Amino acid sequence: MAAAMVTTALQQTPTIDEPVYVATAADYLHAHRVRHNPEHPPLGKLVVAVGVALADPHVDRSFTGDQGMLGRHLLYESGNDPWQVMLWARLPVIVLTLLFGFVVFAFARELAGAVGGLVALASYTLSPDVVAHGSLATLDVPTAGFLLTSVWLLWRARRRPLVLPVLAGVSVWCAGAGAGTADRRGRLLRAIGGAAVVALIALAVVWVSYLAVDPRLRWTPRQHVPVVHGLRGLLVHLSPFPESYRDGMRIQFGLENRPWEGFLFGRVYTGSLWYYLPVALLVKTPLGLLALWAAGAVAVVAVRRSRPVAPYLLAPPAVLLAAAMQGSRDFGTRYALFVPMFLAVAAGCVLVVRWRWAPAVTAALVLFLAVSSVRTYPYYLPYSNEAFGGTTRTHLHLHDSNVDWGQDLGRLADRLRERHRGERVWLVYKGSGVPSWYGIEASDPLAVPRHEVRGLLVVSDSAVAKAKGRLAELIAGSRVIDQVGHSITIYRR
Repeated sequence: MAAAMVTTALQQTPTIDEPVYVATAADYLHAHRVRHNPEHPPLGKLVVAVGVALADPHVDRSFTGDQGMLGRHLLYESGNDPWQVMLWARLPVIVLTLLFGFVVFAFARELAGAVGGLVALASYTLSPDVVAHGSLATLDVPTAGFLLTSVWLLWRARRRPLVLPVLAGVSVWCAGAGAGTADRRGRLLRAIGGAAVVALIALAVVWVSYLAVDPRLRWTPRQHVPVVHGLRGLLVHLSPFPESYRDGMRIQFGLENRPWEGFLFGRVYTGSLWYYLPVALLVKTPLGLLALWAAGAVAVVAVRRSRPVAPYLLAPPAVLLAAAMQGSRDFGTRYALFVPMFLAVAAGCVLVVRWRWAPAVTAALVLFLAVSSVRTYPYYLPYSNEAFGGTTRTHLHLHDSNVDWGQDLGRLADRLRERHRGERVWLVYKGSGVPSWYGIEASDPLAVPRHEVRGLLVVSDSAVAKAKGRLAELIAGSRVIDQVGHSITIYRR
């Protein structure tokens, strides 16, 4: 897994979100202010900042653009090498992803023994989604991994009162079933007290992450902060968090109210589909891993001795997935990255079933998973399983971070130099990279009359998926001659 993630980090150009997080991390280090990207709290970006500090890029403190412009300015306009900066920024997330693998192993080992722990670890390390996003300087893996770690520690602390709210009270109350009234009352009081302590600690962690950036908690928004009304507005107003955190909540609520455009199985739509995330997970999860997830979840519920872990292992991802399915942004499985993490642990529980053939079937499924994962190397981001045509056909079913997140601009530059040197290039690129920095001299085919567009028409697959008007006409009058990274299509026109 380490080799796969480092290779991917070395070969991929910045994805759409990464420059914002990297530049914000650099701003934390140099300005000691929370000024950009308030819609995400600082902790994950402080992890990225470890690598940024080691890269030590030149930071222009006088720059006053927004967070998107800030990322481009840091990587491409400040005399820095974007390859070097991005590699160092990604390395801390890679290390963190590997450490979460030990959490998966330890959790599953407690439930199903050492062999079960290894099955869970294989399910985690061979998951294309985890490898893809674990090699990026983004916040999806840190968020999901810290969540899994918290639940694992909750499971380990289930016999003590000092555990997380809600489940704490339930766990301790159930543990006292059959005891006398006074004893049950004492257990309940200890549960409430422990839950309160942990809630205060969680609150303190949020404040500490902001104070680590700026002890004076200065906050002047650099982007529009919408006004939020109703229950959501009341929730934001009453939240006991720093003002920048609450403004971040307002921005997120504002983003949820926008009419985003989605793409699923050839259909372009405005708004969101409630079933988008489950379907996307079905497409982008190896078949062997889907079988291990299903078998493990059934084993957790069906086998009596493993049933107590079900509320910890299956309920959190189910509740979070149900919540995520109501979101307005159908942009990718990264919004549900907690699913492969939690269900990797569940996969290890397959071996709690004492059937004679269970070990052999489990080994066969792990081998099938390994083959699927190795076959897509090093193109993990656009992976889809064999039932949907494999990685080469993902762009026909899904878009955005499922397949094309701007990661292949460097590979495109290499391909144009190797096979199409000297040809006229027309480019429609979806991403945060700057084509000219990589040596790609291209024109915008949408800025000139259609008859002038001759030569190579290069289009990001997300743009192909949602092409309409002039772009759709240009594509219809061209023929496919090449593919780059399974995320960019080259046409001859």
